Amino acid sequence: MTAAIDIRGQAARIHDDAEAIAVAHVLAAEFAAGAAERDRERRLPHAELDRYSASGLLAITVPKAFGGAGVSAGTLAEVTAIISAADGSIGQIPQNHFFVIEAIRLTATEDQKRHWFERVLQGDRFGNALSESGTKNAHEYGTVLKPDAQGDLVLNGRKFYSTGALFAHWIAALAKDANDRLVFAFLKPDAQGVTLIDDWSGFGQRTTGSGTTIFENVAVDPQNVIPFQDAFDSATSMGPLGQILHAAIDIGIGRAALSETIHFVTRHSRPWFDSGKETAAEDPYTIAQIGDLTIRQHAAEALLARAGRYVDQATINPNEETVAEASVAVAEAKAFGTEAALNAANKLHELAGTRSTLAAHNLDRHWRNVRVHTLHDPARWKYAAIGNYYLNGIKPPRHGAI
Repeated sequence: MTAAIDIRGQAARIHDDAEAIAVAHVLAAEFAAGAAERDRERRLPHAELDRYSASGLLAITVPKAFGGAGVSAGTLAEVTAIISAADGSIGQIPQNHFFVIEAIRLTATEDQKRHWFERVLQGDRFGNALSESGTKNAHEYGTVLKPDAQGDLVLNGRKFYSTGALFAHWIAALAKDANDRLVFAFLKPDAQGVTLIDDWSGFGQRTTGSGTTIFENVAVDPQNVIPFQDAFDSATSMGPLGQILHAAIDIGIGRAALSETIHFVTRHSRPWFDSGKETAAEDPYTIAQIGDLTIRQHAAEALLARAGRYVDQATINPNEETVAEASVAVAEAKAFGTEAALNAANKLHELAGTRSTLAAHNLDRHWRNVRVHTLHDPARWKYAAIGNYYLNGIKPPRHGAI
């Protein structure tokens, strides 16, 4: 494991939404330059994540009352899409960092908020230890945080899909407490009893480091525990906020796939001989397909921006109706964005031609990345939730996967 660089006190401060978008574009240009090579070699982006932290972008959701920019959900989603278009793995890594920040905002004490928000503003990153493999479903947890014989809190369990943990200053571990309530426990990656294993072998999102985390009698300070389950027991923006980030990652990768298609067709592809055209870009069938892909990409981006406005309303005025509306709006962006991104990544090779499959270009990473990431939760359940809401007035369940 390579330890995260301690940059506390050196992180820039971003002040508003416009600055966040501008900084994201600067970072995206930097990250895009080595994205294909990092994916090909499976070289983890430690330096890039430190750059991300130092830029101040990882603190943009800290509320203004605590010194942050408090950007809108739409801005957060667009920043995520911009970075994901440059490098899908780097776009995904901070997803749970922002999820944890939202949990702190919603459930932590005032003292905890002041402490953790200041750490984030100074450049600290959260990695996740939420999901577990081998349980009946993704919402069953065997990790426990309970007092030992001396009454001290200790954490025990095994996690997988620990995206961000390898790059983190703090791991946010989801566990059941003595009352079987889900809590977040914050601990250092190098704490005694913590083992991080870089065993992520997915064919996409190769450099997210989403491997195994093991906790063996890890001592946890009670001040470093917040009541995660409280964020879902009542109507809050927690679920929609988490899901809009997932949608943004997919839509960002789709944006990259379409851009790569246009670039390759106009610069490298040859026209099909039956077309009678001088260039591949003049092929009428290719032109029509690019038009279709562009419309779908723009529609996905519009749905993402629309969903952001609903999440903002649920944040400002959380209740059963606003949270349900936000969840459904995000589900629309997620479902359509999944299909649009997969289609764009697949059509890249169909339209660009055989040469686009050469390993030197590594363009298949876009399809691999979006295919793997969209498996986070199935689009088919999104369509059902949306239909049930509009047809039968049934609100979607409150959790991070809808």
